[in-house]
Amino acid sequence: MSTTQEALLPTGTQHGIAYGDQRAVVTEVGATLRSYEAAGEPVIDGFAVDEVSTAGRGQVLAPWPNRLEDGRYTYGGVDGAAALDEPERGNAIHGLVRWRPWTLDDRADDAVTMRCVLHPQPGYPWLLEVGVRYALGPGGLTVETDATNRSSTPAPFAIGFHPYVTVGTERIDGARLTVPAGEHLAADDRGLPTGRHAVIGSDLDFIKTRPLGASRLDTAFTALDRDADGLAAAVLERPDGSRAVRVWVDPAFRYLMVYTGDTLEPAERRRGGVAIEPMTSPPNAFRSGIDLVELAPGATWRGRWGIAVSVGV
Repeated sequence: MSTTQEALLPTGTQHGIAYGDQRAVVTEVGATLRSYEAAGEPVIDGFAVDEVSTAGRGQVLAPWPNRLEDGRYTYGGVDGAAALDEPERGNAIHGLVRWRPWTLDDRADDAVTMRCVLHPQPGYPWLLEVGVRYALGPGGLTVETDATNRSSTPAPFAIGFHPYVTVGTERIDGARLTVPAGEHLAADDRGLPTGRHAVIGSDLDFIKTRPLGASRLDTAFTALDRDADGLAAAVLERPDGSRAVRVWVDPAFRYLMVYTGDTLEPAERRRGGVAIEPMTSPPNAFRSGIDLVELAPGATWRGRWGIAVSVGV
């Protein structure tokens, strides 16, 4: 397919990368991770080349992840008013860069770097540059991201990513899940946080691996248990343990949103994978200020996360 033909696809030019038996495709629109497979099996529940991303599949969520109440906020005396792209709940959702074309910054056989300049607008009155590098290697997929405030005043910032991981089961009910989090955020009927609660003793306790069963999750987890390198990881695995997908985050990402896809459309896409979403802040952070990054003029924020696959009982 020529570059001209690719530009006419719903997600623009397709950037394929490979390492060993791993393959991934990142799109021009949104720097979206459209597909990722290892040993010929999908690692994420993505979408086809002739489709658009639905339900956030593989998208970059910046300058805020998840929901923003009424699409309105005030920061540093400046008011922001974003379009309500979740109108049924009266929220703006998942930021402003996921439908924008990103520029190819650098690429190799096993890695691609994309960049987006978000110019001042009603929903975000600052000049922000965001970069994302996807790289395949022996440890799987590593995603490195940075954000630089190109404005003359401090700017608020948060970011998230939205991969739906799969272990090849038709439905996730029999799959086993581990989320190393001591707390979860309760939410109201708009999906906005109402408080933090311990997971111990609740039906949201996935600290020890257990089957998902009929659990319906659209839940932000925090107080993550980390290893000596500061990494935390959620794991989805087959019932027999023969294949597992690990989504890991560095200390920059303080939250993992876990969504079991119970409300997806069309209905046949429901519970086919689990969205395990790295987030630097909780939902509605532009209103609450909780764990919101303040970028000084010219300052750059950086973070890393990734996906690893293991095979064998």
